Amino acid sequence: MQEKDKWAIFSISSIPLVMTLGNSMLIPVLPQIEKELGISSFQVSMLITVYSIVAILCIPVAGYISDHIGRKKVIIPSLILAGIGGFISGFAGWQMDSPYGVMIIGRILQGIGAAGAMPIVLPLVGDMYKDQNDVSKGLGMIETANTLGKVLSPILGAALAVIVWYMPLLSIPVLCFLSIVGMLLLVKVPPMSGEAVGFKQFIKTTKVIFKREGRWLYAVFVIGGILMLVLFGVLFYLSTLLEDEFQIDGIKKGIILAIPLAALCFASFTTGKAIGQDKQKMKWYTVAGLVILTLAIFTVSFSKDIYLLLTCIFASGIGIGIALPCLDALVTQGIEMEQRGTISSIYSSMRFVGVALGPPIFAVLMDTSHFIMFFLNAGLCLFALIIILLAIKPEDPVKPTWG
Repeated sequence: MQEKDKWAIFSISSIPLVMTLGNSMLIPVLPQIEKELGISSFQVSMLITVYSIVAILCIPVAGYISDHIGRKKVIIPSLILAGIGGFISGFAGWQMDSPYGVMIIGRILQGIGAAGAMPIVLPLVGDMYKDQNDVSKGLGMIETANTLGKVLSPILGAALAVIVWYMPLLSIPVLCFLSIVGMLLLVKVPPMSGEAVGFKQFIKTTKVIFKREGRWLYAVFVIGGILMLVLFGVLFYLSTLLEDEFQIDGIKKGIILAIPLAALCFASFTTGKAIGQDKQKMKWYTVAGLVILTLAIFTVSFSKDIYLLLTCIFASGIGIGIALPCLDALVTQGIEMEQRGTISSIYSSMRFVGVALGPPIFAVLMDTSHFIMFFLNAGLCLFALIIILLAIKPEDPVKPTWG
């Protein structure tokens, strides 16, 4: 990978970093928002969920459009819209007496913007490089940036909330502007190959892809969604636990939340460099990550000890960090350029399903028992492990054909 390519990847990586910050920065602030607005735990979790639900609905549309008019023409307007949405939510918190409804509207706009920005990054990296080793390295950097955003977000979100609770929302337009500048100056997008096809032909082609590749694609989609559900659910639970039971808030809480995410970040970066174009490695690295995740979540179900909880969540971060770059590479390298945006966008939608479901599911399960909450999630992780063992069977480590 040449020096100019590294700068381009660095600039592209700022997009998942910014989009992740725009969502995950709220996690440590949710209990504070709940108290400031006088709303329930479930209502405050909707600030995460509505963002994700809108993104789920819009991502496939953005992927289809990007396959036809180009990635960059979709990403930049989407970043602008995400910035506007963040500003509306932050301004409502600043100026309105009852801002919750307007904040939800702002988060909806931000979710639409996120749908056309972060998911399009994956096919863009696949378009830019012919060498699959470079693609895997680039995707590893993208997933690392995504995870780095998760690492920084609790610390940055808590630090900004010390100034005033709505400041994390007002920071989003600034972050989006920086990504736009990087995209305009540093990223040269290769021309789309072939001619644009009509919507009916697009549907027909997509059906053919799922008929031919459906077994492993569905598996990757489901596993990606489960990983995000567990990650965001656990972070929501940990944020609430630290504040309600241990009276830990502010930057100190942000640092604690960042520890498992730092493990995720390091594991993503290392895995992205290690897997190359070897699909056998992608499968078995994912299996290893899911084994670590399942054992960690299962173990913590038996005890409320805070040190055991933090240790197991740290291990969970490693497991998820190993699995995610492999899933990204499987989707990006297994689909041709002309359909890559659409298929990877559906994959991103499934990840957003997990993000959307995680906090409200954990909010409901928190009213049952510690054991039930983590035991059920351990079962979900075990289900993901079984899926990958049965459904993903790469026959050759260098061919895009799947058995």
